[in-house]
Amino acid sequence: MTRRRVVVAGGATAVTATAVALGAGLASAQGAPEGMGAHGPGSRPSGTASGTPSGTPEACYALTTETTEGPYYIDADRIRQDVTEDEAGIPLTLRLKVIDAETCEPVRNAAVDIWHCSALGIYSGYEDMGNGGGGTPPSGEPTDVPTGPPPTGGPGGPGGHQEPTDDERYLRGTWKTDRHGHVTFRTVFPGWYRGRCVHIHVKVHVDGTWTDAGYEGGHTCHTGQLFFDEESVLLSAETAPYSANTATRTTLDEDTIYPDNGAEGGLLRLRYKKRDIGRGVLAELTMGVAPD
Repeated sequence: MTRRRVVVAGGATAVTATAVALGAGLASAQGAPEGMGAHGPGSRPSGTASGTPSGTPEACYALTTETTEGPYYIDADRIRQDVTEDEAGIPLTLRLKVIDAETCEPVRNAAVDIWHCSALGIYSGYEDMGNGGGGTPPSGEPTDVPTGPPPTGGPGGPGGHQEPTDDERYLRGTWKTDRHGHVTFRTVFPGWYRGRCVHIHVKVHVDGTWTDAGYEGGHTCHTGQLFFDEESVLLSAETAPYSANTATRTTLDEDTIYPDNGAEGGLLRLRYKKRDIGRGVLAELTMGVAPD
């Protein structure tokens, strides 16, 4: 799949992401105990070497599971690391490492797109859709039928792409991986909307060219989603502005998109102060992709 158009910087200023202040008492995501290395459970096939294989056809790292793009993708037009645009929410530093799943070599100079909803479940570019594409956020008892025209296949799930309804682009951005395959974004902890658990969408593009205008050509080698464990979501729900989100929340176990395979399926390793998640969250994941 080739990129639909050239990514244009549009005058956006690249802001270097700053790490969340972390210290003693940091909490780690379920399934990813604190102190674990980059290759967590569900990522590296059992019985394989930890380094780059030599003379073996076996992959050294499991491919990160691909999932649906969803209806709210807008071909990236914001070249930046800080995608916040003054959106309210818990500060989130997202650190990804992109590697070739066959060789474990870092994937350098790839273009990584992320996009996600706000604390109240709204996607930029689709504000008229309301919370999760189903009209305005519900109040009182939830109903089974959305009040607005939902995207084909349900909110955030499979189905056709929805054309943007406005020019807002908060909580969306593209940045390149460095020579070690690392890319860092500064954003806010996502909220939720009816029918989906808390998640971030991600795409990885390779074989293109970075120019003064942005990223040109190439193809998409990975389309997926990043997920948050239930404990962190429950803590965020007690914090403003998430506490004002009245949409019925889908848990990680209930979600129909999450592949239920831990880090391999996009489950982030999270670190934060359990008694004060509002101070910020650090989320990390190593993603194994097939760049060819």
